[in-house]
Amino acid sequence: MNPARPARNGAVGLVLLCLSAGFVVSAHAQTMTDPTPYTTTHSKAANSGRSSSSQQLSSQGMSSQGMNGQGRLKRNEFKPLSRVSLGVGVSPLGIGFLLATNINRYLDVRGTGNFLNYSINNINTNGFNVNAKLNLASAGAAVDIYPFHNWFRISPGVLFYNQNKADAIFTAAAGTSFSLNNVTYYSASGANAVVGNGNFGFGNGSVAPTITAGFGNLFPASGRHWTFPTEIGVAFIQDPTVAINLTGEVCDAQGQNCVNVATDPTVQSNLASQVSSYQKDVQPLHTYPIVSFGVAYNFHIRH
Repeated sequence: MNPARPARNGAVGLVLLCLSAGFVVSAHAQTMTDPTPYTTTHSKAANSGRSSSSQQLSSQGMSSQGMNGQGRLKRNEFKPLSRVSLGVGVSPLGIGFLLATNINRYLDVRGTGNFLNYSINNINTNGFNVNAKLNLASAGAAVDIYPFHNWFRISPGVLFYNQNKADAIFTAAAGTSFSLNNVTYYSASGANAVVGNGNFGFGNGSVAPTITAGFGNLFPASGRHWTFPTEIGVAFIQDPTVAINLTGEVCDAQGQNCVNVATDPTVQSNLASQVSSYQKDVQPLHTYPIVSFGVAYNFHIRH
């Protein structure tokens, strides 16, 4: 939305009126029948005074209309910490909230918080039925730098709170097969069927630096209140972690020769290899993507 151009008719009319008055006075002084040096000097002084007054009034008129000396719109300049912006958005970090304030025309400071709880059930992987729950919770801060004093920004920052993780329950129904490290096992019958718990950590509480580039100035020079910030970047989190623990028994295809999965060294070795494979799958999330879209509203807190 572009700022509305203020009407100039009042200022222009005022300038023309003052100039017309000065012209009439000057013409009257020049047509006097017996002008004296004093009269001529007095007329010039009067013209000079009126001209100065007209310029001052013109300047005041343009200033009141939000224009500079060339008749152009002035860009709003806000005092430091004079405005606050509140916003909401979505990103791979979850549903996000922001609180920001202005420092100068090139800098803002911004705090963020994100959360999301999402469950998905009946995922099948390697013969296991998996019910998973994604738990995202993080908080951070960033400095928004506007190098060109327009809509583009670069934002270095940090996630100082990061508890993003996913929990999962693994189930192998009695008598069904599943694989660990490409080795097939059969879940025992009854209460000895194989079950397990898994945890996937994305940062594990560690501080993570972030860098993003964005579009949409939180405090537009036009003074408008609503903005629609968008940004893309990454958070450099610790290596993601994967942990899986299994309980129950596994047997051969005939349901014989059952062993305890928690104590059998062969099963545990294959489980460790399978966890390592999952670890490699999530390793790229060490550079955690940030792509966010949102809406924000800014307002004055002091003038």
